[in-house]
Amino acid sequence: MQITNKKPYITYTLVAVNVLVFIIMTFSGGTTNVANLLRFGASFQPYILAGQWYRLITPMFIHIGFEHLFLNMLTLYFCGIFLEQLFGWWRFSIIYFIAGIGGNLLSTALAPTTVSAGASTAIFGMFGAFVMLGVVYRESAYFQALGRQFGILIVLNLAFALWPGTGIDILGHVGGLIGGFLAALMVGTPRLLGPNNRRYQLMGMVALIIYTTGTIWWLVKG
Repeated sequence: MQITNKKPYITYTLVAVNVLVFIIMTFSGGTTNVANLLRFGASFQPYILAGQWYRLITPMFIHIGFEHLFLNMLTLYFCGIFLEQLFGWWRFSIIYFIAGIGGNLLSTALAPTTVSAGASTAIFGMFGAFVMLGVVYRESAYFQALGRQFGILIVLNLAFALWPGTGIDILGHVGGLIGGFLAALMVGTPRLLGPNNRRYQLMGMVALIIYTTGTIWWLVKG
């Protein structure tokens, strides 16, 4: 389903910036070198608590190895095009960045010794937006099927992340999923899909505030 004919420039830009950062990192120390990851802005609790709060955003543009970049950019490209055309560029941007920050917050708060990076937090937020569509538009067989499919995809991905030795930041994924679902609920969808349920939007906003402030409190209290 394509709601608008507008080009998904935000998605294109996000992919381009991620690829550019990867190239720069490759030629300036490598993308699997921990010191270089930290130098470019990977998430690490001690640095964040020292005042480097930008590390809740920069990890979304850093990837550890080519496979990590390729899989994330492939998912971002196809899911991002759909969601940006459905929600519009500004709603999509809010969902993407709130999800990414929310995922990095949860990961940093609950895994203090982990150095993490990747767009997966924001990508799981996009998955959460798909699930939100299935929940809010229950009368639509299309959106119900879409939400169900992404629900299964989420479960499979989280189950794989629990497998020993994968090195996947499951907390970041869960945090991104929560952030993306709530952000999508809060911003609503274009009028083309019908009037938004203001009660749902208010619930999404309140829940997002509670989740964010609670996670920051847990992070800061140490």
